[in-house]
Amino acid sequence: MASMVVAGTPRWAVRAAHVVPLVTLPSGLWRVALVAGLAGWGEVEAMGVAEKLYILGISAVAEGLAFLTLGLVRPWGEVLPRWVPVLGGRRVPARFAVVTAGVGAALVMAFCVYYPLNALVLHTHFGPTVGGQDTVALPHGLPLLALIVCYAPLVAWGPLLAAVTVAYHRRRRLP
Repeated sequence: MASMVVAGTPRWAVRAAHVVPLVTLPSGLWRVALVAGLAGWGEVEAMGVAEKLYILGISAVAEGLAFLTLGLVRPWGEVLPRWVPVLGGRRVPARFAVVTAGVGAALVMAFCVYYPLNALVLHTHFGPTVGGQDTVALPHGLPLLALIVCYAPLVAWGPLLAAVTVAYHRRRRLP
């Protein structure tokens, strides 16, 4: 692991970068279980193929974005690999990486505050939702507990990404 890390990267930043894809994984697995009808969500039968693909797409995009955190501690986060079309072999602009990762960290933290706040206080629903219905009955009991347990680790994503971004910023010595 150490040989694949950029020299000067703090050990804590390497660990934090490797944890990020792991904190997004449980929610992705929950969404897969949802689409498979295993999450205890009653309206899954009403979902069309497009909705199921959308939900699976969210998991793929989230995991892909989380994986990019590793670029902040790995060589490919400073110089793109040669196999990347058009841009391969070029240096990654440090300011671009820091701003992009910083905005990403802020957005993830904002979502992690907004969604529980909305569910507990605001009760704002943007329809249509699952199956074209305006409201969705949330699961309860063990399915609700599974939902909470699978989504709770996402709270760590934003702060971890922010910390790794600061380490990248310091290592690349941006003014």
